[in-house]
Amino acid sequence: MPASVPLSLLDLARVLPTETASEGIARSVRLAQTADGLGYRRIWISEHHNMPGLASSATSLYIQHIAAHTTTVRVGSGGIMLPNHSPLVIAEQFGLLETLFPGRIDLGLGRAPGTDGPTMQALRRDARASEHFPSDIVELDGFLTGATKVPGVQAYPHRSSGVPLYILGSSLYGAQLAAHLGLPYAFASHFAPEALEEAAEIYRTRFDPSGPLAGPDAAPHFIAAANVIAADDADTATEQYRKTELEWLRSILGRGRDLTDDQLAVLRDHPQGRQVLGMLRRTLVGTGPEVVAGLDALAEEVHADELIVVNAATEEQHQHRTLELLAPAPDRRVLTEPALAAS
Repeated sequence: MPASVPLSLLDLARVLPTETASEGIARSVRLAQTADGLGYRRIWISEHHNMPGLASSATSLYIQHIAAHTTTVRVGSGGIMLPNHSPLVIAEQFGLLETLFPGRIDLGLGRAPGTDGPTMQALRRDARASEHFPSDIVELDGFLTGATKVPGVQAYPHRSSGVPLYILGSSLYGAQLAAHLGLPYAFASHFAPEALEEAAEIYRTRFDPSGPLAGPDAAPHFIAAANVIAADDADTATEQYRKTELEWLRSILGRGRDLTDDQLAVLRDHPQGRQVLGMLRRTLVGTGPEVVAGLDALAEEVHADELIVVNAATEEQHQHRTLELLAPAPDRRVLTEPALAAS
């Protein structure tokens, strides 16, 4: 049985240590095509910079590439880190994406830089840019819908319906902002699980259907994220998860260092390593029915309207099998979402 709520996919655009960037991107395309054929609602790509193991620094280009190689699945950002960019530039990029792939583009927005301090400076952005996040979202929405807030300046091309906007977050701030604006909200519980329940509650109780960016039929739409590894037997899933733990430790604690598997095994039991692995608490591992049951329990726990999963298996064959075992029901393979349209 499929999960009780729609499922989407968050692609972190990983490049494995054994891959070139082009090989990692090609693997990402193959997984996207599998998700497309199985009826996943959307595929979102994350923005990160100065990370050799992630290929999506030019997020809009990555989205275009995935959209061009799929047919019906929605494709978007999970998310664009808006303080790194001017609202006009993002509106131009996503207005073009929507023109190329009408009705298939989402724009998820985050406030974090997606990188470190020196890289943020190299991006030529002010360290205080995040303070303008709410007003930048309103400005961006105006550009996307043709209702510009900047006299004499438009973003071309654009459509009057705009591109659906989503607020992304890993803290209570994003929940409060999304509720105030009247926008859908996605919580990054795949790596920041601690505040998930409180963020979900704040978002639902404070949601303003007449918020400045709420659509005509606006209602709360809460998306929770989870890491998943599903296999035909529990032992295979557990083996994949052990490898995932090592890769997670390598990515978090090994920046600038080439850690061996033996060193990673030691770090796994170190207090620092246990703290890092605690970020993966929302990881569901097991057979298909076991993971589906876990997804249903998560959705019920936080009253999620949708779940977005991170395919945490380390080997491609197991990534495809995970998608197959968790495939959504045919009656939830939805492409258009008028209730979530931007104002």
